[in-house]
Amino acid sequence: MTKNSSAPRGLAPLYLAGFTTAFGAHGVASVLGSENDEIGMSLLGLGLVLALYDLAEVVLKPLFGALSDRIGAKPVIIGGLVTFAVASAVAFVMPTVLVLALARLGQGAAASAFSPASSASVARLAGKQRLGRYFGRYGAWKSLGYVLGPLLGILLTQWAGIAAVYAALGTLAIVAAVWVALAMPALPVLPRTRTTLVDLAREITARGFLVPTLMLATSTAVIGVAVGFLPLLATRLELPPILGAVAVAVLALVSTAVQPLAGRWRDEGRISTRAGSAAGLFLAAAALVLLAVAPGAVTMLIAAAAFGLMTGIVTPLAFAHLADVTPDARMGRTMGSAELGREIGDAGGPLLVGAVATAWTLPAALAVLGGVSAASGAIGWLALRRSGSTAESQSGSTAE
Repeated sequence: MTKNSSAPRGLAPLYLAGFTTAFGAHGVASVLGSENDEIGMSLLGLGLVLALYDLAEVVLKPLFGALSDRIGAKPVIIGGLVTFAVASAVAFVMPTVLVLALARLGQGAAASAFSPASSASVARLAGKQRLGRYFGRYGAWKSLGYVLGPLLGILLTQWAGIAAVYAALGTLAIVAAVWVALAMPALPVLPRTRTTLVDLAREITARGFLVPTLMLATSTAVIGVAVGFLPLLATRLELPPILGAVAVAVLALVSTAVQPLAGRWRDEGRISTRAGSAAGLFLAAAALVLLAVAPGAVTMLIAAAAFGLMTGIVTPLAFAHLADVTPDARMGRTMGSAELGREIGDAGGPLLVGAVATAWTLPAALAVLGGVSAASGAIGWLALRRSGSTAESQSGSTAE
């Protein structure tokens, strides 16, 4: 890929694919929660149905990422989007409890296919010179899906019922699939050397992979806690319920605005993965401690903005670093494994805070997560000692 000012062909439909999976994850979750009584699910049933999406992603993302390396990313993306549309269509036609559960599982499995393949395609289409810029834009569109998904889902449900949400998701997926088929170039399948279990273990423990993935997992853990626990904190403080939703929206909007900027600065050499990611995680740690010692309306909004700034910095820097140190022949597998790390963080953060809050207090739990965030930032600062993509590539070359 030569360095020029024009955008690589085929990236725009990948942005729509990223928006679609984010809308599907958070939009459907918010609608199922708000319509739970009318649907007739128990609270345990609701929790299980919501977890099916993430469960499918945890199990399948590395597998589909590796498949995209073997047969090409484009057919995996198209197949995943079409499957997502089919699962949405089934829920549109027959929105019963069982069908909604199966549709949630089907959507999660489909997203497990096109999400890591899309990330790998962004990396290969952007080229090494512009990884940060285009991962920033891709991440910004996903963040936009996370913040608009619940709002659009609830509005569509109030306007035409829960089936309208699935109709919208199915339409988005089909549009994205057709757009990918027409606009995205077919990236050639590259020769791959045979990989043993020892080689795989060496890859996933190499500093160039493990440290950025740890940072991604930590940032996602903080975001998962913020989305789930900021509304609860507002209720505990007897603040207006809308404040929790506003805080989450602030988080997502800041992240959306910051990601393209952080990615561009990374490409221009104005910020490194080491300095930027560590600073973002230290900022999140400080915000969590602030919430723990001085909870209130103002500190909630300050913390939400800090969390958004953290994820807006860490996400494009870490993904660009991973793409920079990974050979194109196994880009899909690396992206799938990295996204698995994010899913583990997304589940582990709320579990950690929930367990500590149950045994102790919610402020103490937030402080504990702050310590985890600071520790992750310190590990990144120490482990990524050398700056510059060349040095970082050398540090990750042991994975090959």
